Amino acid sequence: MRLAKFLAHGGVASRRKAELLVARGRVTVGGEVVRDPARDVGEGDDVRIDGSPVGAEAREVWAVNKPAGVVSTAREPGSRRAVVELVDSEARLYPVGRLDADSTGLLLLTNDGELANRLTHPRYEVRKAYRVGLRRPPADADLRRLAAGVRLDDGPTAPAKVERIAEREIEVVLREGRNRQVRRMAEAVGNEVVALRRVRFGPIELGDLREGGSRRLSDDEIAALWEDASS
Repeated sequence: MRLAKFLAHGGVASRRKAELLVARGRVTVGGEVVRDPARDVGEGDDVRIDGSPVGAEAREVWAVNKPAGVVSTAREPGSRRAVVELVDSEARLYPVGRLDADSTGLLLLTNDGELANRLTHPRYEVRKAYRVGLRRPPADADLRRLAAGVRLDDGPTAPAKVERIAEREIEVVLREGRNRQVRRMAEAVGNEVVALRRVRFGPIELGDLREGGSRRLSDDEIAALWEDASS
């Protein structure tokens, strides 16, 4: 990792300010002053600023119950809130995958790029469950079509688990994550999604987490995520 990025991940300052600190000779690596912010360093290197040691940022994973209107980005240049604003953490978090602005429910945030890549890579087929409100009551034949796979403009969907919850509500469990996939699947069987809420991501459930709320995952929950993304 480049030195300026290492300092930023260690919570010292933004990357740009970290570059200035390096240029001013306030940073040492292995006891030697380094003025090149692009210098490669690792977790085993003794990196200090003004003599105080700097460690890599601790890895964090958070569960958020995203409300409608909040966007699944680390930053939002417009008037809408970014989902990272819902988390009380100094870590540089970013969303694992996305939920549409008008969709709600469980979204994971982390600063662990390797874990995020595993959880979203199609190879690992990590399951995600959605509660889906539909415009019209779906026929049993429609549910069978959704479960077997329907053809979209970017190819047929993989088989899914589909269960009727109420007259106009179903639960859909997917092992893939295309753009607006559930909404397009509903359209493919002549229906329309009016409400979409993710309730599970791999082994992590939304549970009773309040809308707009967040909680940091335990070490056991993170280990379960890794296990799910490695099978």
